[in-house]
Amino acid sequence: MNRRAFVAGLGALLASPRAAEAQTAKVRRIGILVGSSASFIAPYIETFRQALRGLGYLESQNIAIEYRYAEGKYERLPLLAADLVRLKVDIIVTEGTPPSHAAKQATTTIPIVMTVTGDPVVTGLVANLVRPGGNLTGASFFFPEIAAKRLELLKEAVPAVTRVLLIWNPANAVHEPAVKAVEAAAKTLGIGVQHVKVQAPADVDGALSAISKSRDSLLVLEDALINTYSGQIANLAARKRLSTMFGLTTFAEAGGLMAYGPNRNEMWRRAAIFVDRILKGAKPGELPVEQATRFDLVINFKTAKLLGLTIPPSLLLRADQVIE
Repeated sequence: MNRRAFVAGLGALLASPRAAEAQTAKVRRIGILVGSSASFIAPYIETFRQALRGLGYLESQNIAIEYRYAEGKYERLPLLAADLVRLKVDIIVTEGTPPSHAAKQATTTIPIVMTVTGDPVVTGLVANLVRPGGNLTGASFFFPEIAAKRLELLKEAVPAVTRVLLIWNPANAVHEPAVKAVEAAAKTLGIGVQHVKVQAPADVDGALSAISKSRDSLLVLEDALINTYSGQIANLAARKRLSTMFGLTTFAEAGGLMAYGPNRNEMWRRAAIFVDRILKGAKPGELPVEQATRFDLVINFKTAKLLGLTIPPSLLLRADQVIE
């Protein structure tokens, strides 16, 4: 054997284990289960994907992501969750309380990472936050307290408010305790509450009709189904010159008066960190459930002017974003 052939053969021998390792590297499959639509969730999914890339997970190389969207139809969630289980994904990532419940009911073995989920202890998702147990962990926030805080902020911005239309979904397990918290805060603030329930797409027309006939302020609880129509709600409220408080900042940016809620991008980034830890061997039941630490208050000053409102300077100073 000449020297050139020997060196070539030696190089091939040394390279072969790496080549074999690259060919046999396991691609981890991540299932994402959300109650809303692909278009609505897209910005947050991109945040999640970027966070995964920063942790060394590259699609088409060492991870694959399976997406399942309920499009606001909660009755689809059990089938979508079962489909992800059938595919034998390594982890299921859920957004919101109903998808988290559907995933939990579908599997007791596949790890579940929840994000933007309202009070998982109150809704029975986990036993406690420090040691959730089972196969579920992730990031959540205290939805009932935040819902009450929104009413307080609305009253601060619009002192004359004496009645609100509360738009909520009885099919969302975390909404009932949130509604009770809002009612308690309303009693303290001297505000009456009219309930507008949106439990299915067929209820939307009735809700819009109630808004069109109202002269009250609106408090809209975020929910995959309600979020799908929040643009319509914001536009109608603006035409009727009604002050509104949303949970998602995107709807204040779209013309609603105010929004206050957890920073969803940050929660999706944290979800990527949970996924990384679990793929590296951590047990989900031993990972404490995190609580959101960043909450954003957005005030649409342009909308306030259209409504003839003077937002208190103290409230404007506390806002994370003021839309001129």
